[in-house]
Amino acid sequence: MRSIAFFAGVVTTVAQQVYIPIDGPSSRPQCAANLTYANVTPAYSFRDFSFTQTETLRTATSIPAPTTSSNYAPPYASLSFLVPDLTTTQWGNWDPSVTASPMDLDDPYGNASWSALWTRIPIVNFTRGIYSSTVQPTAIPTSELVLPPPEYFTPSDCYYFPSEFMLGVSSSAVQIEGAIADEGRSPAYTDFFNALSSTSAPDFVTNENYYLYKQDIERIASMGVKYYSFSVPWSRILPFVLEGTPVNKQALDHYDDLVDFILEKGMLPTITLIHTDAPMLFYNNISDLSTTPGGIGYIDGGFQRSYKNQSFEDAFVNYGKVLMTHFADRVPIWFTFNEPLLGARNGKSIDAVLKSHARLAHFYREEINGTGKISMKLNDNFGVPRDPKDSVDVEAANHFNSFQLATFGNPIFLGLDYPDSYKMTVSDYVQLTAGDLAYINGTADFLGIDPYTATVITPPPNGTIEDCARNSSHPLWPYCVAQSTSTSTGWDIGYRSQSYVYITPTYFRTYLNYLWNTFKSPIVITEFGFPVFTEAEKELSDQLFDSPRSWYYQSFLSEGLKAIWLDGVKLIGAFAWSFADNWEFGDYDAHFGIQTVNRTTQERRYKKSFFDFVDFVESRRQKVV
Repeated sequence: MRSIAFFAGVVTTVAQQVYIPIDGPSSRPQCAANLTYANVTPAYSFRDFSFTQTETLRTATSIPAPTTSSNYAPPYASLSFLVPDLTTTQWGNWDPSVTASPMDLDDPYGNASWSALWTRIPIVNFTRGIYSSTVQPTAIPTSELVLPPPEYFTPSDCYYFPSEFMLGVSSSAVQIEGAIADEGRSPAYTDFFNALSSTSAPDFVTNENYYLYKQDIERIASMGVKYYSFSVPWSRILPFVLEGTPVNKQALDHYDDLVDFILEKGMLPTITLIHTDAPMLFYNNISDLSTTPGGIGYIDGGFQRSYKNQSFEDAFVNYGKVLMTHFADRVPIWFTFNEPLLGARNGKSIDAVLKSHARLAHFYREEINGTGKISMKLNDNFGVPRDPKDSVDVEAANHFNSFQLATFGNPIFLGLDYPDSYKMTVSDYVQLTAGDLAYINGTADFLGIDPYTATVITPPPNGTIEDCARNSSHPLWPYCVAQSTSTSTGWDIGYRSQSYVYITPTYFRTYLNYLWNTFKSPIVITEFGFPVFTEAEKELSDQLFDSPRSWYYQSFLSEGLKAIWLDGVKLIGAFAWSFADNWEFGDYDAHFGIQTVNRTTQERRYKKSFFDFVDFVESRRQKVV
């Protein structure tokens, strides 16, 4: 049961779910029409026995080769005037064990200057992977594409996804590419996690996707997935980061080939411009990378910084223009930022994100004349009130959600100012003028959200939300609510994963209703996934048969179907995180992937959940008439 209050065009959820006290076992409403067996005695008898079970052999359906191609903007040759005076060059590979030094000392952008970027901060135990050039793909054998046996209990919904529903898988460069110092890439924020902590595993190799991308695309296409979402490292395209510095020709060629190969396999690419990998040039030294509390997010994404009098905002917009002019003709969907709240340190950070996103959206639509879509990916593990009948808990949940979502969603989707939850908390927030709001409003074509799980919310145990919001040293700042996994019944909110994710499908439908009715925008689930508990410690066969992950995807998607058909929510796509186990920011043991990765051989294997994720959607997709 839900009730909604409307204030100044913004929907505020008053109650998400009411717990109804009922004694006794669960009812079975699906059986109400058939009571044949309710009050009769079973008849027992002997008969001849024989094995009667059958094994059904099904294989995944690959994406068919395209027969036509689509263009979403003019090609680079027609757009180059929008990024004038670009020069391209090439750099080598950096390796601290090599004693020879580049000799082009007079070139401010030469190999000597590029190598110096890598020596600014020491990297410990640097290693390379087993590949040093692009690996040509091989066809996936049919034996790998056989669907696993179905679960006994499966979703019982009878709804269908619209024919154009986007089925995709997600990734990010820093978590899969490796080759961090190869072919001109310069240092990024996440390359130095291991320098901050002796327990962090580095990202030097990860999945070696930089060289194995064609095989990865071959595997994804063979499973019938239409969309592949990836990010491009700013520091690989522009090693010296700023406008006016050379563009890396090898990087342009690499991603040009990646986009073309995705299209060749019948899939569609979506590009994220930045995914937790701001260039290191925006940081003065390693102490800037501290993860100690004090900012809005738990990392410093660099959004508020400048380098050589060029702001992050201006440099990022230039980088976005370079990428868009080169690839917008073939890429239908663009994301400017991934979960920007988590990388924001202050009000200036939020301001830089909003305005650089808006500038690139206007550039894409009005100067490139792109016909594709643009958005950003927001984060929020949906806050639900511990007691939905308690107005104080409901107020706390609304505060928690609006801080994370409406801070970006109000200006972008509604043309409204920041929510009070943000303004009361971030004292240095940059005021948005009427002109700012008019410019930012409508700069996203859909709401991208990463809704991994739900969390139970109550007010601070001591004091009020307002008291906490005024005190940045408060242990609950900046959200200023207590987060828990325990519901008012005493049970945990759901089945627990290796990390913070709990299986919470019933809240997913509620969440979709909240997003749709608050921001009035179509919704794309840009990431969602589940790291099975202790999966890294299991035998390979047990990793592959990952039923809890299948339950997660199928139950969430089933609730998504109910939101579409019963609640009128416009949910238009879902992207699984991630297409393979990867580097989870210092850790390889939190397995979010729907494929395993052998860390020695880099061999991939499909997990059961990959088949179940795809089959759930495709078995329920409406046919084009």
